[in-house]
Amino acid sequence: MKQKLGSIYRKLYAHFGPQHWWPGDSALEVMVGAILTQNTNWGNVEKAIGNLKGRRLLSAKKLYQISQRRLASLIRPAGYYNIKAKRLKEFLRFLFKNYQGNIKRMSRQDPQQIREQLLSVNGIGPETADSILLYALNKPVFVVDAYTRRILSRHQLIPEDASYDEIQNLFRKHLKKDVKLFNEYHALLVRLGKVLCLKKKGKCSLCPLK
Repeated sequence: MKQKLGSIYRKLYAHFGPQHWWPGDSALEVMVGAILTQNTNWGNVEKAIGNLKGRRLLSAKKLYQISQRRLASLIRPAGYYNIKAKRLKEFLRFLFKNYQGNIKRMSRQDPQQIREQLLSVNGIGPETADSILLYALNKPVFVVDAYTRRILSRHQLIPEDASYDEIQNLFRKHLKKDVKLFNEYHALLVRLGKVLCLKKKGKCSLCPLK
């Protein structure tokens, strides 16, 4: 399995090159993006974040202080804006309650402790929590998403009904725990899933893993 996972990474990297993911100018921006990207595409998230930046509101303190209603109106492009505004507010309350709004202080904590805390926040599931840990806090945690599941199951590396934890443990067990590797590997799987390993019908003849 270690060899198979290593081979997949090398082939994807050779085919697509570095992905420079996750896009964001700050850890907070990455965290906000991780919550907003639920059930929408990244282009819509960028518009929502652009609204926050345009009004100079992309700081923990300012987002914490503005009303949920105003926040919802600003992130409208991301879809499900009322729900996502509520989730962002829940996350910000968590950040200020536990870390006084200081992301650097949060990053000094044990990754497993942070993960458990994040999962206790309403609206944050494993994928969002792990995205925050890996991409915003630079913790060696592998993110599992629908692309990861689809690609690995089609290549018969996991059963279709494998749990999130089972898939994550596959990478944790067989790969070096390295932030840069986990970052790039996940981003490459997302790229493959978006352009070739499509949900309804994959472009298998063009796949670098064939």
